[in-house]
Amino acid sequence: MNIILISSRSAQAKKIVLTKVHLTLFAGVLLMAVLSMALGLNFLSLRYADRIDAPFLKALLVNPQEKRHQKIQSQLHDNLNMMATKLGQMQAQLMRLDALGVQLLESSGLELEDFMLDQPPGQGGAYEDLHADVVSMDELDRKLHELSMMLDERTDKLGAMEVLFRSERLSQRVLPTVMPVETDWYSSGFGFRFDPFTGKRAFHEGVDFAAKIGTPIHAAAGGVVVYSDRHSVYGKMVEIDHGDDILSRYAHASRLHVEVGQVVTQGQKIAEVGSTGRSTGPHLHFEIRHKDVPQNPSRFLKKPG
Repeated sequence: MNIILISSRSAQAKKIVLTKVHLTLFAGVLLMAVLSMALGLNFLSLRYADRIDAPFLKALLVNPQEKRHQKIQSQLHDNLNMMATKLGQMQAQLMRLDALGVQLLESSGLELEDFMLDQPPGQGGAYEDLHADVVSMDELDRKLHELSMMLDERTDKLGAMEVLFRSERLSQRVLPTVMPVETDWYSSGFGFRFDPFTGKRAFHEGVDFAAKIGTPIHAAAGGVVVYSDRHSVYGKMVEIDHGDDILSRYAHASRLHVEVGQVVTQGQKIAEVGSTGRSTGPHLHFEIRHKDVPQNPSRFLKKPG
Protein backbone atom coordinates (compact mmCIF):
# COMPACT_ATOMS: atom_id res chain seq x y z
CA MET A 1 0.00 0.00 0.00
CA ASN A 2 1.34 3.45 -1.02
CA ILE A 3 0.41 6.61 0.88
CA ILE A 4 1.20 9.93 -0.92
CA LEU A 5 1.56 13.04 1.27
CA ILE A 6 1.15 16.48 -0.42
CA SER A 7 2.10 19.66 1.41
CA SER A 8 1.62 23.32 0.43
CA ARG A 9 5.06 24.17 1.76
CA SER A 10 6.83 21.70 -0.44
CA ALA A 11 6.42 21.31 -4.14
CA GLN A 12 7.53 17.69 -4.01
CA ALA A 13 5.12 14.99 -2.80
CA LYS A 14 6.24 12.38 -0.30
CA LYS A 15 5.36 8.74 -0.61
CA ILE A 16 5.12 6.19 2.23
CA VAL A 17 5.06 2.53 1.41
CA LEU A 18 3.15 0.25 3.88
CA THR A 19 3.73 -3.44 3.60
CA LYS A 20 1.66 -6.30 5.09
CA VAL A 21 4.05 -6.42 8.00
CA HIS A 22 3.32 -2.77 8.80
CA LEU A 23 -0.45 -3.36 8.63
CA THR A 24 -0.24 -6.42 10.86
CA LEU A 25 1.80 -4.55 13.45
CA PHE A 26 -0.66 -1.66 13.39
CA ALA A 27 -3.66 -3.95 13.85
CA GLY A 28 -1.91 -5.72 16.76
CA VAL A 29 -1.13 -2.43 18.48
CA LEU A 30 -4.73 -1.26 18.03
CA LEU A 31 -6.08 -4.54 19.47
CA MET A 32 -3.77 -4.34 22.47
CA ALA A 33 -4.89 -0.76 23.09
CA VAL A 34 -8.58 -1.78 23.03
CA LEU A 35 -7.95 -4.73 25.40
CA SER A 36 -5.95 -2.52 27.75
CA MET A 37 -8.73 0.04 27.82
CA ALA A 38 -11.35 -2.65 28.52
CA LEU A 39 -9.29 -4.16 31.35
CA GLY A 40 -8.66 -0.73 32.77
CA LEU A 41 -12.37 0.13 32.75
CA ASN A 42 -13.19 -3.19 34.38
CA PHE A 43 -10.55 -2.57 37.08
CA LEU A 44 -11.90 0.93 37.72
CA SER A 45 -15.47 -0.37 37.91
CA LEU A 46 -14.48 -2.94 40.54
CA ARG A 47 -12.09 -0.88 42.65
CA TYR A 48 -13.13 2.76 42.35
CA ALA A 49 -16.78 2.56 41.40
CA ASP A 50 -17.91 3.91 44.77
CA ARG A 51 -15.56 6.93 44.50
CA ILE A 52 -16.56 8.12 41.02
CA ASP A 53 -18.56 11.36 41.12
CA ALA A 54 -19.21 11.82 37.43
CA PRO A 55 -22.74 10.51 36.71
CA PHE A 56 -21.93 9.43 33.15
CA LEU A 57 -18.82 7.46 34.12
CA LYS A 58 -20.52 6.01 37.14
CA ALA A 59 -23.45 4.83 35.03
CA LEU A 60 -21.07 3.47 32.42
CA LEU A 61 -18.87 1.58 34.89
CA VAL A 62 -21.16 0.64 37.77
CA ASN A 63 -24.46 -0.28 36.13
CA PRO A 64 -23.23 -3.47 34.37
CA GLN A 65 -21.71 -4.75 37.65
CA GLU A 66 -24.85 -3.91 39.61
CA LYS A 67 -27.05 -5.61 37.03
CA ARG A 68 -24.97 -8.78 37.17
CA HIS A 69 -24.99 -8.69 40.97
CA GLN A 70 -28.74 -8.10 41.09
CA LYS A 71 -29.33 -10.96 38.64
CA ILE A 72 -27.24 -13.33 40.77
CA GLN A 73 -29.00 -12.21 43.95
CA SER A 74 -32.39 -12.66 42.29
CA GLN A 75 -31.55 -16.20 41.18
CA LEU A 76 -30.23 -17.03 44.65
CA HIS A 77 -33.36 -15.60 46.25
CA ASP A 78 -35.61 -17.64 43.95
CA ASN A 79 -33.66 -20.83 44.72
CA LEU A 80 -33.88 -20.19 48.46
CA ASN A 81 -37.64 -19.57 48.23
CA MET A 82 -38.09 -22.79 46.29
CA MET A 83 -36.05 -24.77 48.85
CA ALA A 84 -37.96 -23.15 51.73
CA THR A 85 -41.21 -24.26 50.10
CA LYS A 86 -39.88 -27.82 49.76
CA LEU A 87 -38.75 -27.82 53.38
CA GLY A 88 -42.20 -26.66 54.47
CA GLN A 89 -43.82 -29.47 52.49
CA MET A 90 -41.41 -32.01 53.97
CA GLN A 91 -42.14 -30.71 57.48
CA ALA A 92 -45.87 -31.20 56.87
CA GLN A 93 -45.17 -34.72 55.59
CA LEU A 94 -43.17 -35.51 58.72
CA MET A 95 -46.04 -34.31 60.90
CA ARG A 96 -48.42 -36.61 59.01
CA LEU A 97 -45.97 -39.49 59.40
CA ASP A 98 -45.76 -38.84 63.15
CA ALA A 99 -49.57 -38.87 63.38
CA LEU A 100 -49.76 -42.11 61.39
CA GLY A 101 -47.05 -43.63 63.57
CA VAL A 102 -48.98 -42.78 66.72
CA GLN A 103 -52.16 -44.31 65.30
CA LEU A 104 -50.33 -47.48 64.28
CA LEU A 105 -48.70 -47.78 67.70
CA GLU A 106 -52.05 -47.34 69.38
CA SER A 107 -53.54 -50.00 67.10
CA SER A 108 -50.74 -52.44 67.82
CA GLY A 109 -50.85 -51.86 71.58
CA LEU A 110 -47.18 -50.81 71.82
CA GLU A 111 -46.03 -48.06 74.16
CA LEU A 112 -45.54 -44.64 72.57
CA GLU A 113 -42.66 -43.84 74.96
CA ASP A 114 -40.61 -46.69 73.55
CA PHE A 115 -40.42 -45.01 70.15
CA MET A 116 -40.28 -41.27 71.02
CA LEU A 117 -41.72 -40.14 67.69
CA ASP A 118 -41.54 -36.47 68.68
CA GLN A 119 -37.80 -36.60 69.45
CA PRO A 120 -34.77 -37.11 67.20
CA PRO A 121 -33.12 -40.54 67.47
CA GLY A 122 -29.92 -40.86 69.49
CA GLN A 123 -26.74 -40.48 67.45
CA GLY A 124 -23.03 -40.17 68.17
CA GLY A 125 -19.52 -41.32 67.36
CA ALA A 126 -16.06 -39.89 66.70
CA TYR A 127 -15.67 -36.90 64.37
CA GLU A 128 -13.57 -37.39 61.27
CA ASP A 129 -12.95 -34.46 58.94
CA LEU A 130 -12.80 -35.75 55.37
CA HIS A 131 -12.42 -32.24 53.86
CA ALA A 132 -15.51 -32.73 51.76
CA ASP A 133 -16.24 -30.12 49.13
CA VAL A 134 -18.99 -27.58 49.72
CA VAL A 135 -22.35 -28.85 48.52
CA SER A 136 -23.58 -26.99 45.45
CA MET A 137 -27.09 -25.60 45.08
CA ASP A 138 -27.93 -28.17 42.39
CA GLU A 139 -26.74 -31.05 44.57
CA LEU A 140 -28.67 -29.73 47.57
CA ASP A 141 -31.81 -29.40 45.46
CA ARG A 142 -31.34 -32.97 44.20
CA LYS A 143 -30.94 -34.28 47.77
CA LEU A 144 -34.08 -32.45 48.88
CA HIS A 145 -35.99 -33.94 45.96
CA GLU A 146 -34.79 -37.45 46.80
CA LEU A 147 -35.74 -36.99 50.46
CA SER A 148 -39.18 -35.71 49.46
CA MET A 149 -39.71 -38.79 47.27
CA MET A 150 -38.70 -41.05 50.18
CA LEU A 151 -41.17 -39.27 52.48
CA ASP A 152 -43.95 -39.74 49.92
CA GLU A 153 -43.15 -43.44 49.69
CA ARG A 154 -43.09 -43.86 53.48
CA THR A 155 -46.39 -41.97 53.79
CA ASP A 156 -48.07 -44.24 51.25
CA LYS A 157 -46.79 -47.40 52.97
CA LEU A 158 -47.79 -46.23 56.45
CA GLY A 159 -51.20 -45.23 55.12
CA ALA A 160 -51.69 -48.70 53.65
CA MET A 161 -50.63 -50.27 56.94
CA GLU A 162 -53.11 -48.06 58.81
CA VAL A 163 -55.93 -49.22 56.51
CA LEU A 164 -54.97 -52.85 57.13
CA PHE A 165 -54.87 -52.31 60.89
CA ARG A 166 -58.24 -50.58 60.86
CA SER A 167 -59.75 -53.32 58.69
CA GLU A 168 -58.41 -55.99 61.04
CA ARG A 169 -59.75 -54.21 64.12
CA LEU A 170 -63.09 -53.65 62.40
CA SER A 171 -63.34 -57.32 61.40
CA GLN A 172 -62.60 -58.31 65.00
CA ARG A 173 -65.40 -56.07 66.25
CA VAL A 174 -67.98 -57.49 63.82
CA LEU A 175 -67.05 -61.12 64.52
CA PRO A 176 -69.12 -62.60 67.37
CA THR A 177 -66.27 -63.29 69.78
CA VAL A 178 -67.51 -61.78 73.06
CA MET A 179 -69.36 -64.05 75.52
CA PRO A 180 -73.05 -63.05 75.49
CA VAL A 181 -73.46 -63.78 79.23
CA GLU A 182 -71.04 -63.93 82.15
CA THR A 183 -70.59 -67.66 82.62
CA ASP A 184 -67.85 -70.24 82.16
CA TRP A 185 -69.79 -73.29 80.98
CA TYR A 186 -72.41 -74.52 78.55
CA SER A 187 -75.50 -76.31 79.85
CA SER A 188 -75.92 -77.83 76.40
CA GLY A 189 -73.37 -77.90 73.59
CA PHE A 190 -73.49 -77.63 69.81
CA GLY A 191 -74.35 -80.71 67.74
CA PHE A 192 -76.39 -83.87 68.23
CA ARG A 193 -78.04 -84.45 71.63
CA PHE A 194 -81.13 -86.01 73.18
CA ASP A 195 -83.97 -83.52 72.96
CA PRO A 196 -85.03 -82.47 76.53
CA PHE A 197 -88.75 -82.68 75.59
CA THR A 198 -88.97 -85.78 73.36
CA GLY A 199 -85.86 -87.67 74.45
CA LYS A 200 -85.08 -88.36 70.81
CA ARG A 201 -81.71 -87.70 69.13
CA ALA A 202 -81.77 -84.24 67.51
CA PHE A 203 -79.32 -81.62 66.26
CA HIS A 204 -78.82 -78.62 68.55
CA GLU A 205 -77.95 -75.60 66.37
CA GLY A 206 -76.43 -73.52 69.14
CA VAL A 207 -75.23 -73.60 72.74
CA ASP A 208 -77.16 -73.04 75.97
CA PHE A 209 -75.89 -70.95 78.88
CA ALA A 210 -77.67 -71.57 82.18
CA ALA A 211 -78.17 -68.30 84.07
CA LYS A 212 -80.60 -66.61 86.40
CA ILE A 213 -83.60 -64.73 85.06
CA GLY A 214 -82.69 -61.11 84.45
CA THR A 215 -78.99 -61.79 83.77
CA PRO A 216 -77.82 -59.26 81.11
CA ILE A 217 -77.38 -60.56 77.58
CA HIS A 218 -74.72 -58.74 75.56
CA ALA A 219 -74.13 -58.53 71.82
CA ALA A 220 -71.28 -60.85 70.86
CA ALA A 221 -70.30 -58.37 68.14
CA GLY A 222 -71.44 -55.12 66.60
CA GLY A 223 -74.10 -55.08 63.92
CA VAL A 224 -77.69 -54.27 63.01
CA VAL A 225 -80.72 -55.77 64.79
CA VAL A 226 -82.83 -57.64 62.22
CA TYR A 227 -85.24 -59.37 64.64
CA SER A 228 -86.47 -58.39 68.09
CA ASP A 229 -89.79 -60.02 68.95
CA ARG A 230 -91.46 -63.16 70.27
CA HIS A 231 -90.90 -66.40 68.32
CA SER A 232 -93.11 -69.51 68.56
CA VAL A 233 -90.15 -71.77 69.43
CA TYR A 234 -87.40 -69.44 70.66
CA GLY A 235 -89.67 -67.19 72.75
CA LYS A 236 -88.42 -63.60 73.02
CA MET A 237 -85.48 -63.47 70.62
CA VAL A 238 -82.98 -61.03 69.15
CA GLU A 239 -81.06 -61.54 65.90
CA ILE A 240 -78.12 -59.34 64.89
CA ASP A 241 -76.67 -59.12 61.39
CA HIS A 242 -72.88 -58.61 61.53
CA GLY A 243 -72.26 -58.43 57.79
CA ASP A 244 -70.56 -60.96 55.52
CA ASP A 245 -73.64 -63.21 55.93
CA ILE A 246 -72.89 -63.71 59.66
CA LEU A 247 -75.81 -63.60 62.10
CA SER A 248 -76.06 -64.20 65.84
CA ARG A 249 -79.23 -65.31 67.64
CA TYR A 250 -80.20 -64.81 71.31
CA ALA A 251 -83.29 -66.78 72.39
CA HIS A 252 -85.59 -67.47 75.38
CA ALA A 253 -85.08 -63.97 76.82
CA SER A 254 -87.34 -62.45 79.45
CA ARG A 255 -86.96 -58.86 78.26
CA LEU A 256 -85.73 -57.26 75.01
CA HIS A 257 -83.86 -53.93 75.02
CA VAL A 258 -83.30 -53.32 71.29
CA GLU A 259 -85.49 -52.75 68.25
CA VAL A 260 -85.29 -53.81 64.61
CA GLY A 261 -82.97 -51.54 62.63
CA GLN A 262 -81.00 -50.45 65.69
CA VAL A 263 -77.20 -50.45 65.42
CA VAL A 264 -75.52 -52.11 68.39
CA THR A 265 -71.90 -52.30 69.45
CA GLN A 266 -69.92 -55.25 70.72
CA GLY A 267 -70.72 -55.93 74.38
CA GLN A 268 -73.86 -53.78 74.42
CA LYS A 269 -76.77 -55.04 76.56
CA ILE A 270 -79.55 -56.21 74.24
CA ALA A 271 -81.78 -58.42 76.44
CA GLU A 272 -82.13 -60.32 79.72
CA VAL A 273 -82.06 -64.07 80.36
CA GLY A 274 -85.45 -65.77 80.67
CA SER A 275 -87.30 -69.01 79.93
CA THR A 276 -89.75 -68.04 77.20
CA GLY A 277 -90.65 -70.27 74.28
CA ARG A 278 -89.67 -73.96 74.13
CA SER A 279 -87.52 -73.97 77.26
CA THR A 280 -87.12 -76.15 80.36
CA GLY A 281 -85.74 -73.37 82.53
CA PRO A 282 -83.86 -70.02 82.63
CA HIS A 283 -81.03 -70.03 80.10
CA LEU A 284 -79.76 -68.32 76.96
CA HIS A 285 -79.83 -70.19 73.68
CA PHE A 286 -77.08 -68.66 71.52
CA GLU A 287 -76.47 -69.34 67.82
CA ILE A 288 -74.03 -68.16 65.15
CA ARG A 289 -75.12 -68.66 61.56
CA HIS A 290 -73.20 -68.11 58.32
CA LYS A 291 -75.33 -67.97 55.19
CA ASP A 292 -78.11 -69.41 57.37
CA VAL A 293 -75.97 -72.47 58.21
CA PRO A 294 -75.44 -72.99 61.98
CA GLN A 295 -71.83 -72.74 63.16
CA ASN A 296 -70.27 -73.99 66.39
CA PRO A 297 -70.14 -70.87 68.64
CA SER A 298 -67.18 -72.28 70.58
CA ARG A 299 -65.03 -71.63 67.50
CA PHE A 300 -65.73 -67.90 67.83
CA LEU A 301 -66.33 -67.10 71.49
CA LYS A 302 -63.48 -66.06 73.75
CA LYS A 303 -64.23 -67.15 77.26
CA PRO A 304 -63.12 -64.82 80.08
CA GLY A 305 -60.15 -65.88 82.10
